[in-house]
Amino acid sequence: MLFNSLKFLVFFIAVFGGYWSIRPIMQKLGKLSYVVSFQNLLLLLASYTFYAAWNVKFLGLILASSVLDYYVGKRMSKTRSDWKRKALLGLSLSFNLGMLGLFKYFDFFSESFADLLHSVGMSINPVVLGLALPVGISFYTFQTLSYAIDVYRNKIPAEKKLLTFLVYVAYFPQLVAGPIERASRFLPQLHSARSFSYTLAIDGCRQILWGFFKKVVVADTCALFANEVFAPGYEGGGVQVALGILFFTLQIYGDFSGYSDIAIGISKLMGIQLMQNFATPYFSRNIGEFWRRWHISLSTWFRDYLYIPLGGSRTKPLKNILIIFLVSGFWHGANWTFILWGAYHALLYVPLFLMGKNRSHLDSLGSSGTTVFWTKELPAVLTTFILVAVGWVFFRAESIHHAYRVFLGLKSTNYVDFPLWSSFDWAWVGLYISIMIVIEFLGRNHEHPLQGLNISVFFRWSLYLFLSFLVIHHFGDEAQFIYFQF
Repeated sequence: MLFNSLKFLVFFIAVFGGYWSIRPIMQKLGKLSYVVSFQNLLLLLASYTFYAAWNVKFLGLILASSVLDYYVGKRMSKTRSDWKRKALLGLSLSFNLGMLGLFKYFDFFSESFADLLHSVGMSINPVVLGLALPVGISFYTFQTLSYAIDVYRNKIPAEKKLLTFLVYVAYFPQLVAGPIERASRFLPQLHSARSFSYTLAIDGCRQILWGFFKKVVVADTCALFANEVFAPGYEGGGVQVALGILFFTLQIYGDFSGYSDIAIGISKLMGIQLMQNFATPYFSRNIGEFWRRWHISLSTWFRDYLYIPLGGSRTKPLKNILIIFLVSGFWHGANWTFILWGAYHALLYVPLFLMGKNRSHLDSLGSSGTTVFWTKELPAVLTTFILVAVGWVFFRAESIHHAYRVFLGLKSTNYVDFPLWSSFDWAWVGLYISIMIVIEFLGRNHEHPLQGLNISVFFRWSLYLFLSFLVIHHFGDEAQFIYFQF
């Protein structure tokens, strides 16, 4: 059930209406104390219905993971025995990472081991399970793991109510592609009754609109050209290959950040706030800043639950940095291309760390004045953007050889016509991209750009209507979000 589908629209209208009817109904019945329980129960039923629409068979897996970590948390909170707490944490880690490894990585390791033996003259047939990947498993696994680890570290108390914890794991707006929420931030919002906030709802609608514009209008349009260029055997010229790389760079940002904006906006309509997942990463002035702004919920997860426990910047920092980026790449997919993508970013990040510039640019872009912006910041932004775009080739390619062929294509002098677009279509594509860049820049210091537009009411509503028109015009194809595959 995709966000950009009529099915989801009908589903959400029904959930929204039922959810906000609970309080007035309970008030009439004199049962206000039941509001929290019924709101959470409806959220859970809606979330499981949403997940079952993808594959009902995997409901048992997410339920098993949720119930296990709920009871692990309760038992850890009741015992002071260090070895028992470690054993319980080990149980959580083993089950959750075991399921993730089985469904996502088993075939990769099996085939890679067979290839390794073949390279030294031994031949075996790899065991390939061919299991379907449960939607969202990489996201909700990290969410449950962070809960178990935080309870073990005594950073948060164990959740007392199973219903509340089940909602935390399966909450439908962010279930399949994040943001990866922390229990310390999310669970307290489920402990009290939610009241409808007009201000929050309006802001949520603006964020949803912007998310749909980035996904349906920009990302899906850019995908038409990017998919042609990244198709195996493409024989276009260097300019076309460069455009394909550029368009995929814009596609993956519009697709994933668009999803995050829609998810966060929908959650605001339900009275629950999710963490910001993107902060205009393509305006970053170096790779360090990029990783503070890109997929924030994942990068901070790796920082808190892997990088710092490994020793952070105190003990063997270069090794820790390499591990973080390699694991981050591998988290995205069971393919050597993702590992190479992680290694590429590690190579870009290490020099910054050695020079002590990995934490530079904590100020806002443009805050140092016009002269600094044009002479120093803009060139740095463009350089970082190009470096990131180069890395996306590894991310998008089907194999390392495929990535090599794409880079080789940059030198080609061939020309292949792109029949899907006329000159008029190219003008529209340029307009879509320009709108995204300009508005993102103007609203770069806010949670989402439409939140911070300092323009008159007339121009603001004209923009809303124009964006809505473009979204509706492009709404026909239900293109899946890229990060759903992870």
